[in-house]
Amino acid sequence: MEKVKQANKESQSPLSFLINLLIARWRSLLLLLIGVYLPLQVFEILTVKIWENQAGFPWDVPILLAVHSTANPQLDVLAVALAIIGLPWTAIPILGAIAVMLLLQKRWRSLAYLLTASLGSVIINRTAKELMHRVRPQLWQSIAPESSFAFPSAHAMTSITLVAILLFLTWPSSWRWLVLIFGSLYIIAIAWCRLYLGVHFPSDILAGWMVALGWTMGVSLIIKPYITIAKSVDSDRLEDETNLLPEERKLITEE
Repeated sequence: MEKVKQANKESQSPLSFLINLLIARWRSLLLLLIGVYLPLQVFEILTVKIWENQAGFPWDVPILLAVHSTANPQLDVLAVALAIIGLPWTAIPILGAIAVMLLLQKRWRSLAYLLTASLGSVIINRTAKELMHRVRPQLWQSIAPESSFAFPSAHAMTSITLVAILLFLTWPSSWRWLVLIFGSLYIIAIAWCRLYLGVHFPSDILAGWMVALGWTMGVSLIIKPYITIAKSVDSDRLEDETNLLPEERKLITEE
Protein backbone atom coordinates (compact mmCIF):
# COMPACT_ATOMS: atom_id res chain seq x y z
CA MET A 1 0.00 0.00 0.00
CA GLU A 2 2.77 2.38 0.92
CA LYS A 3 4.39 1.87 -2.47
CA VAL A 4 1.11 2.62 -4.24
CA LYS A 5 0.61 5.79 -2.21
CA GLN A 6 4.18 6.84 -2.89
CA ALA A 7 3.67 6.23 -6.63
CA ASN A 8 0.50 8.32 -6.56
CA LYS A 9 2.32 11.17 -4.86
CA GLU A 10 5.13 11.04 -7.39
CA SER A 11 2.63 11.05 -10.23
CA GLN A 12 1.60 14.55 -9.19
CA SER A 13 4.99 15.86 -10.29
CA PRO A 14 5.24 16.72 -14.00
CA LEU A 15 8.93 15.82 -14.04
CA SER A 16 8.41 12.40 -12.45
CA PHE A 17 5.49 11.74 -14.77
CA LEU A 18 7.67 12.53 -17.79
CA ILE A 19 10.49 10.32 -16.52
CA ASN A 20 8.14 7.42 -15.77
CA LEU A 21 6.48 7.81 -19.15
CA LEU A 22 9.82 7.72 -20.98
CA ILE A 23 10.90 4.68 -18.99
CA ALA A 24 7.64 2.89 -19.73
CA ARG A 25 7.71 3.74 -23.43
CA TRP A 26 11.44 3.58 -24.19
CA ARG A 27 11.06 0.58 -26.51
CA SER A 28 8.41 2.33 -28.60
CA LEU A 29 10.49 5.50 -28.72
CA LEU A 30 13.56 3.55 -29.81
CA LEU A 31 11.56 1.82 -32.54
CA LEU A 32 10.20 5.20 -33.61
CA LEU A 33 13.74 6.56 -33.92
CA ILE A 34 15.41 3.59 -35.60
CA GLY A 35 12.49 2.14 -37.52
CA VAL A 36 10.64 5.27 -38.64
CA TYR A 37 12.63 8.51 -38.34
CA LEU A 38 16.04 7.32 -39.55
CA PRO A 39 14.73 5.43 -42.63
CA LEU A 40 12.51 8.35 -43.63
CA GLN A 41 15.41 10.76 -43.09
CA VAL A 42 17.59 8.68 -45.43
CA PHE A 43 14.76 8.60 -47.97
CA GLU A 44 14.39 12.37 -47.74
CA ILE A 45 18.12 12.89 -48.35
CA LEU A 46 18.08 10.56 -51.36
CA THR A 47 14.99 12.26 -52.76
CA VAL A 48 16.43 15.77 -52.48
CA LYS A 49 19.75 14.78 -54.06
CA ILE A 50 18.09 13.02 -56.97
CA TRP A 51 15.64 15.88 -57.44
CA GLU A 52 18.64 18.19 -57.80
CA ASN A 53 20.61 15.78 -59.96
CA GLN A 54 18.83 13.06 -61.93
CA ALA A 55 22.16 11.38 -62.62
CA GLY A 56 22.16 10.25 -59.01
CA PHE A 57 25.13 9.54 -56.80
CA PRO A 58 28.79 8.87 -57.69
CA TRP A 59 28.45 5.29 -56.42
CA ASP A 60 25.38 4.41 -58.51
CA VAL A 61 27.10 3.58 -61.80
CA PRO A 62 30.19 1.81 -60.39
CA ILE A 63 27.99 -0.56 -58.37
CA LEU A 64 25.82 -1.30 -61.40
CA LEU A 65 28.84 -2.02 -63.58
CA ALA A 66 30.36 -4.25 -60.89
CA VAL A 67 27.18 -6.31 -60.67
CA HIS A 68 26.89 -6.48 -64.46
CA SER A 69 30.46 -7.75 -64.76
CA THR A 70 29.33 -11.08 -63.27
CA ALA A 71 26.73 -11.67 -66.00
CA ASN A 72 26.38 -15.18 -67.44
CA PRO A 73 23.50 -17.24 -68.92
CA GLN A 74 22.74 -19.03 -65.65
CA LEU A 75 22.48 -15.80 -63.69
CA ASP A 76 20.35 -14.33 -66.48
CA VAL A 77 17.72 -17.01 -65.90
CA LEU A 78 17.87 -16.55 -62.12
CA ALA A 79 17.58 -12.76 -62.33
CA VAL A 80 14.55 -12.87 -64.64
CA ALA A 81 12.85 -15.45 -62.38
CA LEU A 82 13.48 -13.33 -59.29
CA ALA A 83 12.16 -10.25 -61.08
CA ILE A 84 8.88 -12.07 -61.74
CA ILE A 85 8.68 -13.40 -58.17
CA GLY A 86 9.32 -9.91 -56.79
CA LEU A 87 6.64 -8.19 -58.87
CA PRO A 88 4.07 -6.24 -56.84
CA TRP A 89 1.37 -8.17 -58.70
CA THR A 90 2.88 -11.45 -57.48
CA ALA A 91 2.51 -10.29 -53.86
CA ILE A 92 -1.23 -9.70 -54.28
CA PRO A 93 -2.34 -13.37 -54.18
CA ILE A 94 0.02 -14.04 -51.26
CA LEU A 95 -1.31 -11.13 -49.23
CA GLY A 96 -4.85 -11.98 -50.33
CA ALA A 97 -4.53 -15.53 -49.01
CA ILE A 98 -3.15 -14.23 -45.70
CA ALA A 99 -5.98 -11.68 -45.48
CA VAL A 100 -8.60 -14.43 -45.93
CA MET A 101 -6.95 -16.48 -43.18
CA LEU A 102 -6.94 -13.49 -40.82
CA LEU A 103 -10.57 -12.79 -41.66
CA LEU A 104 -11.62 -16.37 -40.90
CA GLN A 105 -9.63 -16.29 -37.64
CA LYS A 106 -11.26 -12.96 -36.68
CA ARG A 107 -7.89 -11.29 -36.32
CA TRP A 108 -9.17 -7.81 -37.13
CA ARG A 109 -6.12 -5.94 -35.87
CA SER A 110 -3.73 -8.03 -37.94
CA LEU A 111 -5.99 -7.70 -40.98
CA ALA A 112 -6.13 -3.93 -40.55
CA TYR A 113 -2.34 -3.81 -40.44
CA LEU A 114 -1.95 -5.95 -43.56
CA LEU A 115 -4.38 -3.84 -45.61
CA THR A 116 -3.04 -0.49 -44.39
CA ALA A 117 0.63 -1.38 -44.82
CA SER A 118 0.25 -2.97 -48.27
CA LEU A 119 -2.12 -0.41 -49.80
CA GLY A 120 -0.16 2.48 -48.34
CA SER A 121 3.08 1.10 -49.78
CA VAL A 122 1.54 0.97 -53.26
CA ILE A 123 0.21 4.52 -53.00
CA ILE A 124 3.55 5.88 -51.77
CA ASN A 125 5.45 4.15 -54.56
CA ARG A 126 3.17 5.32 -57.36
CA THR A 127 3.07 8.88 -56.01
CA ALA A 128 6.87 9.10 -55.62
CA LYS A 129 7.48 7.73 -59.12
CA GLU A 130 5.15 10.26 -60.70
CA LEU A 131 6.66 13.14 -58.74
CA MET A 132 10.32 12.23 -59.30
CA HIS A 133 10.15 11.10 -62.97
CA ARG A 134 13.56 9.47 -62.71
CA VAL A 135 14.51 7.53 -65.82
CA ARG A 136 16.00 4.05 -65.56
CA PRO A 137 19.69 3.29 -66.22
CA GLN A 138 20.74 2.97 -69.85
CA LEU A 139 24.20 1.47 -69.37
CA TRP A 140 23.49 -1.72 -71.36
CA GLN A 141 20.62 -3.47 -73.10
CA SER A 142 18.61 -5.17 -70.37
CA ILE A 143 17.22 -8.69 -70.94
CA ALA A 144 14.10 -7.63 -68.99
CA PRO A 145 13.60 -3.92 -69.76
CA GLU A 146 11.18 -1.68 -67.86
CA SER A 147 9.39 1.40 -69.17
CA SER A 148 8.06 3.03 -65.98
CA PHE A 149 9.92 5.50 -63.80
CA ALA A 150 12.67 4.20 -61.52
CA PHE A 151 12.56 6.03 -58.18
CA PRO A 152 11.84 4.42 -55.77
CA SER A 153 12.03 0.75 -56.74
CA ALA A 154 8.63 -0.96 -56.54
CA HIS A 155 10.32 -4.36 -56.23
CA ALA A 156 12.36 -3.14 -53.25
CA MET A 157 9.31 -1.64 -51.56
CA THR A 158 7.22 -4.74 -52.18
CA SER A 159 9.86 -7.07 -50.72
CA ILE A 160 10.27 -4.99 -47.55
CA THR A 161 6.51 -4.56 -47.13
CA LEU A 162 5.78 -8.27 -47.60
CA VAL A 163 8.49 -9.39 -45.19
CA ALA A 164 7.53 -6.73 -42.61
CA ILE A 165 3.89 -7.84 -42.68
CA LEU A 166 4.85 -11.49 -42.25
CA LEU A 167 7.31 -10.61 -39.49
CA PHE A 168 4.84 -8.60 -37.45
CA LEU A 169 2.10 -11.20 -37.87
CA THR A 170 4.41 -13.97 -36.65
CA TRP A 171 6.15 -11.89 -33.98
CA PRO A 172 4.48 -13.57 -30.94
CA SER A 173 5.64 -17.00 -32.17
CA SER A 174 8.99 -18.66 -32.88
CA TRP A 175 8.19 -18.45 -36.62
CA ARG A 176 9.50 -14.87 -36.59
CA TRP A 177 13.10 -16.10 -36.73
CA LEU A 178 12.40 -18.15 -39.85
CA VAL A 179 10.64 -15.20 -41.46
CA LEU A 180 13.50 -12.89 -40.49
CA ILE A 181 16.21 -15.14 -41.97
CA PHE A 182 14.51 -16.13 -45.21
CA GLY A 183 12.87 -12.72 -45.54
CA SER A 184 16.26 -11.00 -45.40
CA LEU A 185 17.62 -13.33 -48.09
CA TYR A 186 14.54 -12.64 -50.22
CA ILE A 187 14.95 -8.86 -49.89
CA ILE A 188 18.64 -9.04 -50.88
CA ALA A 189 17.92 -11.40 -53.79
CA ILE A 190 15.23 -9.11 -55.21
CA ALA A 191 17.52 -6.09 -54.93
CA TRP A 192 20.34 -7.98 -56.64
CA CYS A 193 18.16 -8.98 -59.59
CA ARG A 194 17.09 -5.37 -60.21
CA LEU A 195 20.72 -4.25 -60.31
CA TYR A 196 21.81 -7.27 -62.36
CA LEU A 197 19.13 -6.56 -64.96
CA GLY A 198 20.22 -2.92 -65.10
CA VAL A 199 16.73 -1.52 -64.52
CA HIS A 200 17.46 0.32 -61.27
CA PHE A 201 20.19 2.42 -59.75
CA PRO A 202 21.35 1.34 -56.27
CA SER A 203 19.86 4.56 -54.90
CA ASP A 204 16.44 3.49 -56.23
CA ILE A 205 16.73 0.26 -54.25
CA LEU A 206 17.93 2.01 -51.09
CA ALA A 207 15.15 4.59 -51.29
CA GLY A 208 12.54 1.85 -51.72
CA TRP A 209 13.88 0.00 -48.69
CA MET A 210 13.92 3.08 -46.50
CA VAL A 211 10.47 4.44 -47.25
CA ALA A 212 8.84 0.99 -47.04
CA LEU A 213 10.59 0.28 -43.73
CA GLY A 214 9.55 3.63 -42.27
CA TRP A 215 5.95 3.18 -43.43
CA THR A 216 5.45 -0.41 -42.26
CA MET A 217 7.12 0.27 -38.91
CA GLY A 218 5.12 3.45 -38.38
CA VAL A 219 1.83 1.71 -39.14
CA SER A 220 2.77 -1.13 -36.77
CA LEU A 221 3.34 1.33 -33.90
CA ILE A 222 -0.19 2.68 -34.41
CA ILE A 223 -2.16 -0.52 -35.11
CA LYS A 224 0.05 -2.83 -32.98
CA PRO A 225 -0.43 -6.12 -34.89
CA TYR A 226 2.23 -7.79 -32.73
CA ILE A 227 0.13 -7.68 -29.55
CA THR A 228 0.15 -11.06 -27.81
CA ILE A 229 -3.13 -12.80 -28.52
CA ALA A 230 -5.19 -13.44 -25.38
CA LYS A 231 -8.23 -15.70 -25.30
CA SER A 232 -11.15 -15.06 -23.00
CA VAL A 233 -11.87 -17.55 -20.20
CA ASP A 234 -15.22 -18.80 -21.49
CA SER A 235 -14.67 -18.69 -25.23
CA ASP A 236 -12.09 -18.96 -27.99
CA ARG A 237 -12.69 -15.41 -29.19
CA LEU A 238 -9.48 -13.48 -29.72
CA GLU A 239 -9.90 -10.56 -27.34
CA ASP A 240 -6.99 -8.41 -28.51
CA GLU A 241 -7.87 -8.86 -32.16
CA THR A 242 -11.62 -8.21 -32.03
CA ASN A 243 -11.74 -5.43 -29.44
CA LEU A 244 -10.18 -2.00 -29.11
CA LEU A 245 -7.50 -1.49 -26.51
CA PRO A 246 -8.44 0.67 -23.47
CA GLU A 247 -6.37 3.60 -24.71
CA GLU A 248 -8.03 3.34 -28.15
CA ARG A 249 -11.50 3.41 -26.61
CA LYS A 250 -10.48 6.44 -24.57
CA LEU A 251 -9.25 8.31 -27.66
CA ILE A 252 -12.52 7.65 -29.51
CA THR A 253 -14.56 8.78 -26.48
CA GLU A 254 -12.56 11.99 -26.16
CA GLU A 255 -13.05 12.77 -29.83
